[in-house]
Amino acid sequence: MAQVSLKNVVKQYNGDSLAVKNVSLGVENKEFLVLLGPSGCGKSTTLRMIAGLETPTEGEIYIADRLVNNVPAKDRNIAMVFQNYALYPHMSVYENMAFALKLRNYAKTDIDKRVKEAAQILSITHLLNRKPRELSGGERQRVAVGRAIVRKPMVFLFDEPLSNLDAKLRVQMRTEIHKLHLKIQTTMIYVTHDQTEAMTLGDRIAVMKDGNLLQLDTPLNVYNNPVNKFVAGFIGSPPMNFLKGKVIKKNGGMYFDEGNFKIKILEGMYDKLKAYIDKDVIAGLRPENIYDKLFASNSTPENTVAVVCDVVETMGSENYIYLSTGKHIFVAVVEASNIPSIGSMIEVVFDMKRVHFFDPATEETIV
Repeated sequence: MAQVSLKNVVKQYNGDSLAVKNVSLGVENKEFLVLLGPSGCGKSTTLRMIAGLETPTEGEIYIADRLVNNVPAKDRNIAMVFQNYALYPHMSVYENMAFALKLRNYAKTDIDKRVKEAAQILSITHLLNRKPRELSGGERQRVAVGRAIVRKPMVFLFDEPLSNLDAKLRVQMRTEIHKLHLKIQTTMIYVTHDQTEAMTLGDRIAVMKDGNLLQLDTPLNVYNNPVNKFVAGFIGSPPMNFLKGKVIKKNGGMYFDEGNFKIKILEGMYDKLKAYIDKDVIAGLRPENIYDKLFASNSTPENTVAVVCDVVETMGSENYIYLSTGKHIFVAVVEASNIPSIGSMIEVVFDMKRVHFFDPATEETIV
């Protein structure tokens, strides 16, 4: 079994600089966990502590129920794939993949078997006699992954392994890593700042900011039920729209008053929002949940807003239209055939079942 557990882990630098703040999380055996967050949030430091490349200031780290705080990296039975591949330029692909096994005095026949098995899994058998300089970026990344596979570790650690690749190759390698996890069924922990990678790869996502773990859940739950405004805005592309306004009572119901428009709040949200009547809130709605009234089937006068089209970005299969209320600019994702004129007034429909409300002071989710 290869569970990984962090209990109240803290990493402090330079006396008072906290890179990781009291993080506790558990990774199940064979799970693919993604540590997601912006640069400087502590995700790579957390990974390096699991790997043994950094020592936690406080807290405990367990791998397979074994406390590893004081266990050297080489004795943790983990393998790490780095951002920069870290291949030996003077060695062939075969020699790069075999190097760690040679250091551990494995038999030549065992080394040969493991290298060729890993090469077959990654479709790089034809590259075994080449040097790293003769490989493309994607091929080098496959070799780096293969070097980890041959060790047959309990846990794989990936530190932003795709960030040096171009967009098309990133998509391809993302698929390959996903297929690899399904094939070898080993615990994997993957660090990235790319929310698309996190959503497509992870069984669960751990969202971090400023050294804090904000939310740990499945990709869909993080997407649909963010715990705060930061998580809501970080997950999703284009990101969630945020509109400032007040909750008001009107005609026996509750409305969100942006200043230039009012939309009716669903009754199921009343209980959680009643403490915010006549107070400021932030409404959040994803671009795909805003529709042009001409193409919407759920429009009513109480969920429809008149706005001005500022910009249209044609994406091929869909369009991003940037809309102005006079106080806010927000974006909607619409069908490719829907191309409003720049500067024109259009009516859009808000899917009120998908609206989130956030406390403006704490930025925590209200509903």
